[in-house]
Amino acid sequence: MGYSVILQVRGRRAVVVGGGKVAARKIRGLLEAGADVVMIAPKAEPELQALAAAGTIGWCIKTFAPGDLDGAFLVIAATNDRGVNEAVAQAAAPGQLVNVVDDPERCDFHVPAVVRRGPLTIAVSTEGASPAVARRIRRELEEQYGEEYGPYLEFLQRARDIVLREVDDVEGRKRLFRALAADSFRQNGRWDEELAGLLAKEKERGEERRGENDEDSNIHC
Repeated sequence: MGYSVILQVRGRRAVVVGGGKVAARKIRGLLEAGADVVMIAPKAEPELQALAAAGTIGWCIKTFAPGDLDGAFLVIAATNDRGVNEAVAQAAAPGQLVNVVDDPERCDFHVPAVVRRGPLTIAVSTEGASPAVARRIRRELEEQYGEEYGPYLEFLQRARDIVLREVDDVEGRKRLFRALAADSFRQNGRWDEELAGLLAKEKERGEERRGENDEDSNIHC
């Protein structure tokens, strides 16, 4: 069983060997994560040709050679030739993370099926046992966690900063965070309005507590 992580690849060099449909799928995911993608392939899918023409990815129009991996943080062998994929795996230097699409045993990591909704990332992996099952589960999750989760999570990021800035009481913060995370709050849709109301109530609680503390202090004087 592997150790699940979210790998930060923004700005890092990712070399994808292959230009077919599988390579295209891997490249789309890398671009979403902000990687600096270089494709090694003598020919490529029209989608990938367009990305290269736009300067979104680099394209070395050639067959693979070991030197193509120089400087790579992450390497994906995604050709339909097992011999080429094995050559890529063997050429990788220590410390380079390698994924061979047709050979799970040769992989340092497996690429999960991913649902992205703004800041929300849900990853499903069978560790290479059945990508088809992982894709089916991903489709089910896409239906369960719709597009509204993107703006909702972005709102929660803003709301967290506001709560931390305006509410000093630790228990009060916890109450607010629980309320904001509730399905009923998300489904309401009037998030900013509801947050303002919750903050006002929490401030009222704080004033009441301070008043009670002042009374207790007067009693002991």
